[in-house]
Amino acid sequence: MRKKLYRIRRQIASGHKRHIRRLRLLSHHPVAIPIGVFCFLILASGILWLWLASRGASLTPPQTDIVIISYDHQTRTVPSHEPTVGILLAKLQIAINPGDVVEPSLETPIHQDDFRINIYRASPVKIIDGDAATFSYSAAATPRSMVKQAGLTVYPEDALAARPVDNFLQERALANVVVIDRSVPVTLSINGFAASTRTRAKTVGQFLVEKSIKLEKNTTVSPAATAPITANETISVLRDGTRLQSVEQDLAMPVQYVDDNSLAYGTSALRQAGSAGKQVLTYQVTVQGGKVVKSVLVQTVMVSDPVTQIVARGTNLSGIKGDMALAGIASGDYQYADYIISHESGWCPTKAQGEHYCPVTPDNQYTPNGYGLCQATPGTKMASTGADWATNPITQLRWCAGYAAAHYGSWAAAYQHWITYHWW
Repeated sequence: MRKKLYRIRRQIASGHKRHIRRLRLLSHHPVAIPIGVFCFLILASGILWLWLASRGASLTPPQTDIVIISYDHQTRTVPSHEPTVGILLAKLQIAINPGDVVEPSLETPIHQDDFRINIYRASPVKIIDGDAATFSYSAAATPRSMVKQAGLTVYPEDALAARPVDNFLQERALANVVVIDRSVPVTLSINGFAASTRTRAKTVGQFLVEKSIKLEKNTTVSPAATAPITANETISVLRDGTRLQSVEQDLAMPVQYVDDNSLAYGTSALRQAGSAGKQVLTYQVTVQGGKVVKSVLVQTVMVSDPVTQIVARGTNLSGIKGDMALAGIASGDYQYADYIISHESGWCPTKAQGEHYCPVTPDNQYTPNGYGLCQATPGTKMASTGADWATNPITQLRWCAGYAAAHYGSWAAAYQHWITYHWW
């Protein structure tokens, strides 16, 4: 028995020695080290992938958008992964100088192909403000925006006018001259109700006309209508013999939209900042038993003029968004379709639900989940509008239009549903 155990031990020891000799031989083989390094890298990559996955990180590349940048008399087309206009311009080292205007703004997110960025370079501007002159640089679209860009405060009642330079040597300006006709602050008291306002009128009478204040026989004005207006004075309007009540009311800021084909559809740019206004409403009231039983509006006075906000809206439908017209979607529905598709797929016709980038090839079209521009679930539903449903955005848009009509009655109703529930 002892001899048998001894033989077994010797066999085991001999086997270990043979394995060691084999490992030594392999370690001296010319491909041993590269294979070892390769295996180590695979193992390390696997561990890193598991760690990132456990933290919710994605290893997929971000979506690439094509961006068209117009600046300095040139047009540059670049692929971009950057989230905003400002970050992209900084990466491309395109300098933005004081007074330059970037449309859309630097904070605008980039989330579509054929995204357009326009950079307008500032030119010299002379601003005449009474006896003072300010020299600045601006590419703003309106005189009011030019003055604000130069850091000067302007009020809604101030009048601003731009004109070209008449005499370069005299005015020391190359491009535009902006002249400010300043208003002065006054207090308007209507039957004891005081409201702060501003005016460019020279006399009290001109002020009353400017504010559309009609004087009745039993109305007195102080100072007299012929008196000149001085800054910060109080102008009183008092109607005798009746009980009047005045209240201040806010006026909504007016907004003017202008279409701009140099901006991509779905983007916008602020050309002039606006502001709300205020007016004073005066009522003749009838009181019975300590309660107002009748109230008649007798006077409306604008005490603060509203300033129109001017917004440029992009209308350029180059690239994939131009397919909306080819798919038969009405122009009045573009804004609704664009919003839904931008939020569903980012205008990627080969994107499956859950993917964070736009695949080059449609290897995922048979997913049981959402697929395509409108995230049809499953994507094979779109085969009803064409055999090329997996790759052709026009085919997909036709299906999307039919879906919007069948389920919601219109693109507008589909949009309202998406806004409320964040799906459609």
